[in-house]
Amino acid sequence: MKTSGKFILFFFFIFIFVFFSYNSSQSFLGFFKILPEDKEIELGNLYLPASLDEFEGSYPEEKVQEYIQTIGKKLARNSTRKVPYQFHLVNSGVVNAFALPGGPVVITRGIFLTLEDEDELAGILAHEIGHIERRHHARFVEKQLALNVLLQIGSLFLPQNLSGELLFQLGRVSAELLSLKFSRDQEREADEEGFILLLKTGYSPEGMLKVFERFKKMEKKRPPEWISTHPLPETRIKDWQERMETFKPSGAFIKGSSRFVEIKNMLLSTQSSFEECQKGKKAFGEKDFSTAEKYFLKALELYPKNVPALLYLAKLNLREKNYSSARDYAFQALKFNPELFSAHYLCGLSEFALNNYERSVAYFEKAKKIIPFEGSSYYYAGRNYEKLGNLQKAKSNYQKALEIGPKNAPWYEDCNRRYQRLR
Repeated sequence: MKTSGKFILFFFFIFIFVFFSYNSSQSFLGFFKILPEDKEIELGNLYLPASLDEFEGSYPEEKVQEYIQTIGKKLARNSTRKVPYQFHLVNSGVVNAFALPGGPVVITRGIFLTLEDEDELAGILAHEIGHIERRHHARFVEKQLALNVLLQIGSLFLPQNLSGELLFQLGRVSAELLSLKFSRDQEREADEEGFILLLKTGYSPEGMLKVFERFKKMEKKRPPEWISTHPLPETRIKDWQERMETFKPSGAFIKGSSRFVEIKNMLLSTQSSFEECQKGKKAFGEKDFSTAEKYFLKALELYPKNVPALLYLAKLNLREKNYSSARDYAFQALKFNPELFSAHYLCGLSEFALNNYERSVAYFEKAKKIIPFEGSSYYYAGRNYEKLGNLQKAKSNYQKALEIGPKNAPWYEDCNRRYQRLR
């Protein structure tokens, strides 16, 4: 090879090295997608249970969930990406909505109650779909996790087949996804996608403009949580107005519907129960447990399906060593949210305290499948297996609990002692 050819080849390799070194922190954004779509979908499904649990479980009325699914899927039919979009309304009273990689979209009871018409609901959902369309969450995951980690995720891998180190990394990213803050460019992109989706589906884009303006007013007093993760500078409102001027949407656009009114009235009918529950949570945080219990019981009196109140009553009864009552409250929560991690976890703790080790370990095994990156589930599964005489399973669960952590957890030192004894 001629000398000039060698220099060209040398500089080519230098360019490749610098390019990939620079873009390793960017996950090759704008050039490559390192996360295949099927893995993105699997990650979204993996993180969804933790998200539902963080926001106090799914609102336990089938009519409400069906309505959210109907509006969401009507919009998704006009999306570019054909991922399995799914839509959930959760019990939390915070004013928020968010999406996850590959299709899940979650809105809170709190944000729904701020809305006045169906076009506003459609605007919120379309915006969250827009983030998925532009792969904003997938790009974040690509930055946070190594490629070899991403490729290990799959429907054929059960949680017990994954290493504790991998589960630790997945858990760290799960927590960060729920508080993910988008850049102005990402918000603009999601707005662009959402605007087009609304037009294609026949919804008035005026609804989202009303949402923006309402949230902007709320920002001066008590900013909605949605703004903390979805910045709302004046330019976003201006850009939306300019899109409306450019496209000049006209015709028989959907604005409101009797179905929206019916669903909002259903949510309003349980609002007093959730307000009592909120008072109970405040008292619980202040360690005024007797007052907290009164609020939670009042919440159940007003709405027996109040899952957050049931979970807190289970915690209170565990604290007071009323283990049967704790189990009954947690089990009642499971009736309304069968896949709720916290309910399985509290049932497991209650049964363990009652020396019902086989029942307890079944709850913790289920909890591990729902959220596989929660270390304490493995610790308590290990405790149960140790009581049942299955020392090999006890040891493997203790090992995974130690790998996942966190190391400052109250159970961690005991877990380490038990693991060392069984080695």
